[in-house]
Amino acid sequence: MTDPNLQEIHDFLVGLAQKAGPKIAAANPSTVGTKKNSSDLVTETDKAVEDLISSACRSAYPDYAFLGEETSTSGRLTASPTFVVDPIDGTTNFVHAHPYISISMALVRNFKPEVGVVYNPFTQHLYTAIKGQGAYLTAAKVPTSFPVAGQSVESTYERRKLPLRSSPPPLSDLSHALVAVEYGNERSGNNWESKIGTFNALGRAKTDNDGAMVQSVRSLGSAALNCCSVARGDMDVYWEGGCWAWDVAAGWIIVEEAGGMMVGGNQGEWEPKVDGRRYLVLRAGAGKEVIEEFWSKTQGKLIYEDTD
Repeated sequence: MTDPNLQEIHDFLVGLAQKAGPKIAAANPSTVGTKKNSSDLVTETDKAVEDLISSACRSAYPDYAFLGEETSTSGRLTASPTFVVDPIDGTTNFVHAHPYISISMALVRNFKPEVGVVYNPFTQHLYTAIKGQGAYLTAAKVPTSFPVAGQSVESTYERRKLPLRSSPPPLSDLSHALVAVEYGNERSGNNWESKIGTFNALGRAKTDNDGAMVQSVRSLGSAALNCCSVARGDMDVYWEGGCWAWDVAAGWIIVEEAGGMMVGGNQGEWEPKVDGRRYLVLRAGAGKEVIEEFWSKTQGKLIYEDTD
C-alpha cells in the first residue's frame, strides 16, 4: 500500500464535514436512545451522519479501515490506515440544543494521527491539521464596525494558524490555569471516585490539603472541541478519562501541530495511546512541570475497559 496523500485526505475530510454539518444544524434530535445509561445518548442523526461519512470513506479509500462511534464494537485501532470518526461529539449537548458539538474525523496510521478535522456546524468553526504542516482555525471574521443603515453584514472567513497567540505565555503552574474536565457516563466506582477527588483537588486552596487552586474549570461536553480550545490557547489544560479514540484522534493532531502536548491521564504515562481512554492535554507554553504537578493532584488511577 502506498503512503497516503495527506493533503488529499485533509481536503476530502473537510468536504465531508461541510456536507454533513448542515444536516446536523438543521436536525431536530429524534429517537433519542441510550447506550450504557441515561447520560450516554445516541440519536438517529448520529447514525445518519456516520453512515454518510463511512460510505464516502469506504468508496474513496476502500483499502483503509474505518472506526466510528456508532459502528465500532471494540474501539481498538490497528496499524493500518484508519479513518477514526465521531459523527456528533457532544450528543448530550445536541439533544439539549446546546451548540457546543462537533464532527470529529481523523486519519490514524501506525497508531498515530496524521490528519485531523473538527467542525462545529453551529458556529461554523473548522479546525484542521496535517502532520508536519501546522494546525489552523477557519472561522467567520468578526466585523470591526457596525453596518451602514440599510446594509447587511456579509460574513467573510479567515484561516488562522494555531495557537491564536503567536507567542503563547508560559504556564508556570496550575494556579494560573483554566482547566477542562468532563463527568463522562460512568457515575460510580473507581473511575468516578478518582474524577470527583481530582476535581476537588484541582479547585481546593493550596493551603488546604495541598490543593492546586486552578483559576477555574469548565465542563463543556465535547472532547474534540476541548482539545481544539487547548490548541487555540484559550484553555490551558484538559484532563479526560473514559472517552474513546474517535473523541480525541482529530483533536490530538491539532493540539500537537499547535505546539501542545498529549500525555496520559495517569501518573507517569508519557507515551499515551490514541485508544488509551485517558488523556492529559496541554497548550503550547505548558511544560513538563505542569504535567507532573497535575499528576500529583490526581486521586487514584483511571482504569477503563479495553485498556492495557
